Amino acid sequence: MSKNVIVVTGANNGIGLSMTRTLIAEGYYVAALDISDENLIPLKASCPERLIVLDCDVTDAVRVNDAISSILAAWGHIDVLVNNACLAIFKPFEQKPLEETRREFEVNYFGFIHTIAAVLPCMKSQGHGLIHNLSSGVGITGFPGIYGYASTKGAIESLTRTLALEFEKYGICVNLMHPPLTNTKSAAPLGVPLQVMDDPARIGQKLAKQIMSTKPVITPDFRTALYLFLAYRYPLMLGKLFAKLTARSQAV
Repeated sequence: MSKNVIVVTGANNGIGLSMTRTLIAEGYYVAALDISDENLIPLKASCPERLIVLDCDVTDAVRVNDAISSILAAWGHIDVLVNNACLAIFKPFEQKPLEETRREFEVNYFGFIHTIAAVLPCMKSQGHGLIHNLSSGVGITGFPGIYGYASTKGAIESLTRTLALEFEKYGICVNLMHPPLTNTKSAAPLGVPLQVMDDPARIGQKLAKQIMSTKPVITPDFRTALYLFLAYRYPLMLGKLFAKLTARSQAV
């Protein structure tokens, strides 16, 4: 395999960690960015030549730029950026301080903008690049108790489609990665029964297998693709349906 360099944010847990493990196993060079690294250290020890682990808070543009500079100094180029870092705070609208919602936007929206801005000069100069932005179905349908997170994912949907149009002339593809509802730390407080949530290891592996895909929307399986087909067409109906199902399961 050629030396394809992948940057993954939010790489220490959940889908990001699984993607990182799979990409390393597939022979890619991976730069794993997160504010913690306890799960990445064993992986780094097993493959030090193809994994860089960087302490990086995506809300800090200076630290993001420093991280990207370090990657370029080590490997000379960046082929793919996976924007996976996220924050979800679960509270009803009336109980949630505005500062908590601002923090969600700093991580989930402006964090994506910081990383995109940092890799853009490199991708423009080399004439190619892939930027995968992880989204969520709640950004399409809504979900009670999670308005901040849902709003950031709705914003990512629009941001991605806009940048796909703007960056096409540079040979850079910007698209969405859509995992299903997955049993991650950020999704745990939703109250959805565990049996209907997917395994982050499986989802991360399946998304990593499509790392070079240029499809506008990437899903790990047909079931998720079908859900998105319906969600984009009937967002209010699906939002109400899942809210009722969740409320019913919590009442049992």
